[in-house]
Amino acid sequence: MQYEIAPSILSADFMILGEQLKSLEDAGCKWLHIDVIDGLFAPSISFGMPVITCMRKKCGLFFDVHMMVTDPGRYVEAMKEAGADLICVHAEACIHLDRVLQQIRDLGLKSAVALNPATPLSVIDYVMDKVDMVLLMSVNPGFGGQSYIPVVTQKIRELREKLDAAGHAEVLIEVDGGVKPENAEEVLSAGANILVAGSAVFKGDVAGNFRTLDEIAGKHR
Repeated sequence: MQYEIAPSILSADFMILGEQLKSLEDAGCKWLHIDVIDGLFAPSISFGMPVITCMRKKCGLFFDVHMMVTDPGRYVEAMKEAGADLICVHAEACIHLDRVLQQIRDLGLKSAVALNPATPLSVIDYVMDKVDMVLLMSVNPGFGGQSYIPVVTQKIRELREKLDAAGHAEVLIEVDGGVKPENAEEVLSAGANILVAGSAVFKGDVAGNFRTLDEIAGKHR
């Protein structure tokens, strides 16, 4: 099973973003988490296709694009053109979740569905065959630097049990929000595969912070 640390550029320094991405690649990073926020589905506005396109030209990391936007199906093709490898949409933002996930798959991309902390796992019962990953938010979406919501650990355990019981053990579980060295092992042991880390990576020594988290993830590989 795959285990990765996915630094979230929501916490990056955009004045030196290129340097920070190179530092991550040199440190052995493979995934990059890209939060696209429209100010409607979640507070704050982040960035869109032009920034992703620029990064794609210089960066060979796997682009995990997290769409925190209303009606994300409108942007799926544009995100592919910008360089996305995986597109994650929020169940809460999709009127027709099945259709959007199939749209992503039809473009040849990896597909994922995200659930906010209070959203029940039952939402994915009828789309498990259309996802490569489920993202559990461990903070309420919109801003970086928030604290991990402890109850999400049990939600991770329940999701892993649900996926395994349904014959979808290959589906990855990603956790986003408040992940840091102090709780990374707890999150991984509960059943997570991909840990999103923003300020825990980009605050201070980017490469060193990444290696610290990656060493924890490496124990599960």
